[in-house]
Amino acid sequence: MSKLFEPITLGRHSLRNRIVIAPMCQYSAKDGCMTDWHMQHLGSLAQSGAGILTIEATAVTPEGRISHADVGLYDAATEAAMGRVMRAIRDWADMPVAIQLAHAGRKASTARPWDGGAQIAPDAVDGWQTLAPSGLAYAADDNPPEALDAAGLARIRDAFAEAARRALRLGIDAIQIHCAHGYLLHEFLSPLSNRREDDYGGSLENRMRFPLEVFDAVRAAVPEGYPVTVRVSGTDWVEGGWDVESTVAFARALEARGCDAIHVSSAGLDPRQAIPVGPNYQVPLARAVKAAVSMPVIAVGLITEPEQAEAILGTGDADLIAIGRVALYDPRWPWHAAAKLGDSLPVSPQYLTAAPRQARGLFQRR
Repeated sequence: MSKLFEPITLGRHSLRNRIVIAPMCQYSAKDGCMTDWHMQHLGSLAQSGAGILTIEATAVTPEGRISHADVGLYDAATEAAMGRVMRAIRDWADMPVAIQLAHAGRKASTARPWDGGAQIAPDAVDGWQTLAPSGLAYAADDNPPEALDAAGLARIRDAFAEAARRALRLGIDAIQIHCAHGYLLHEFLSPLSNRREDDYGGSLENRMRFPLEVFDAVRAAVPEGYPVTVRVSGTDWVEGGWDVESTVAFARALEARGCDAIHVSSAGLDPRQAIPVGPNYQVPLARAVKAAVSMPVIAVGLITEPEQAEAILGTGDADLIAIGRVALYDPRWPWHAAAKLGDSLPVSPQYLTAAPRQARGLFQRR
């Protein structure tokens, strides 16, 4: 058996393989509520054969959405809409489902990517006032965010915990807290966006304080053994910003608090970022974290070939492989990976006839 198709334990769950469908925003919600688009999108990926599927960045408050078309989990309506999608997945697939809980911070109130992606002014249709650790805008022509006060911090921390309780009610199997890509919790971590002079700014310990408080609140809101993981940006790719050494310190603090896995991405905080994009470009970040912690580490970023994923796991640079865009391009990527690596995976009986006659031994009826 290849390493990619070895089982792995995540909290109380045993994943059938080490392929993670990463969270991918679809910008297709209405007033925070999932729509039929999410039904077919997530339903298709739930038949992919991956070890676990992650629901896109899901805002814990209305102003925490990246755009007006983002998914939320912050009231009865958003919970009911997501429940409808989850019931459909559960009826036809047995893949574990995780959810990424998020707050977009100063990068909120934007147009959808295909509408340009620019920030929308607070007084315009589909716009609102953004929030952040400090009153520093992401881009020069953005509306400056409002710096969060103590009451605002408490409200958002409580919102993460309440969203976690809603996820539990929906039967979601794991929670990922979004501390990456320039959104609110990453904004607290990075000295480029956090210029506070209170207990939440300045030193690394202070900048980690609010993200760790959010983690503790979510951890306390779910039962023992329920998986709570974190996604981080391993570096800002900007001089003087958040870096891999800080990520290692943060990962160690999370592990001490009971974090079940850490997903290492990068960038997203500053327009000046200079990213050396190429295959495996983020793997060294995962490798550095892996060397410092015992919890599972997830690698991501231009990992497109089964042999490439197998090599990353085989060298011990990570424990799981996340795929995003490649899963949109090829929703059956795990099937094809199993065939290439000579492994097997369970397939819904409706799809058994899709296996080529010479490869039917690679598929099992689930």
